[in-house]
Amino acid sequence: MEETSDMEALDKPIFKDGRYNNPWDTWRWPPLKKMFRWFLLDKNLSSVPSQSILNSSLPIVPVDNNEELETPPSSGVRLLWIGHASTLVQFDGVTLLTDPVFGSRCGLYSSFGPKRYRHSPMSVELLPTVNAVIISHNHYDHLDIWTVSKLNQRFGKNLKWFVPMGNKIWLENNGCENVEELTWWQETKLSVEGKEIMVACTPCQHWSNRGLLDRCKTLWSSWVVKGPNHSFFFGGDTGYCSVFKQIGKKYGPFTVAAIPIGAYYPRDCLTCQHVNPEEAVEIHKDIKSMSSVGIHWGTFALTYEHYLEPPIKLKKALKDQNLEEDAFVTLKHGESKIFQEKPQNSQTISK
Repeated sequence: MEETSDMEALDKPIFKDGRYNNPWDTWRWPPLKKMFRWFLLDKNLSSVPSQSILNSSLPIVPVDNNEELETPPSSGVRLLWIGHASTLVQFDGVTLLTDPVFGSRCGLYSSFGPKRYRHSPMSVELLPTVNAVIISHNHYDHLDIWTVSKLNQRFGKNLKWFVPMGNKIWLENNGCENVEELTWWQETKLSVEGKEIMVACTPCQHWSNRGLLDRCKTLWSSWVVKGPNHSFFFGGDTGYCSVFKQIGKKYGPFTVAAIPIGAYYPRDCLTCQHVNPEEAVEIHKDIKSMSSVGIHWGTFALTYEHYLEPPIKLKKALKDQNLEEDAFVTLKHGESKIFQEKPQNSQTISK
């Protein structure tokens, strides 16, 4: 059993007057003047080109035959990147979805909001049997009502949903029958064919809202999923802060982690809530991940960095920190890779 003193030392969310807040001094709300400039005055620099150019520079691997995906791998962790923060993860007999968004837009309505410039490589109908969905927070590019409806139609009460505190009622109001909400450091179990998988809600530095009046009324989180043989960390959406060292100490090392690397410019508005590739590498090291995959890029033009900049900067950050290039990779939309356990020191380039 975890020592009380150890639990007390872990960072907890601040909850006051019905709203959550981050407990770290690295968090601050951007000044309104800078936010106004970002939304209304800055020129969009993401430079998303035509579909014909995208087909070459950022190709999609269509997932039209899911026979291989019907069974989780006998060894290792299979991760398939659907796009943005959406991944399909399989290991130790369990199949998970993270922040699934299969629709063409992420917004209040299906006809309004940022539009995908790289479509989903698969449909909900082509998914293998999914045991659970983990949701990081309620922003529209991470929690999509159209996708939730489709998943409910396909799997119904057999699908387990794990959400941060305060989000359960929204899921239930939209037809989800098997929802569990947790706060930071709270653990639960997922049973799949006789195997027990540990699921833990862990901190991250972000915020929440779906409307004008509900800012921070629900919690945000990263997630840890540990099976008998392998483990997975999902970073969700986050700025960099000291808590990732706590996660690494308590739950690491991880077989594989999905860590955001995009949607970070302009930095004076986004540094507290979205990591850049250099900071993503710091998270990779802090949590003691053996292998990581870059997510949260290449799908929606939400911010102003060039659409191909995140993976380029990621490779440079790995080199600058003497890490092997394959320690932290990016995948094509629809591409999957099986990650095996490996010694942690194998990531470091010998000098």
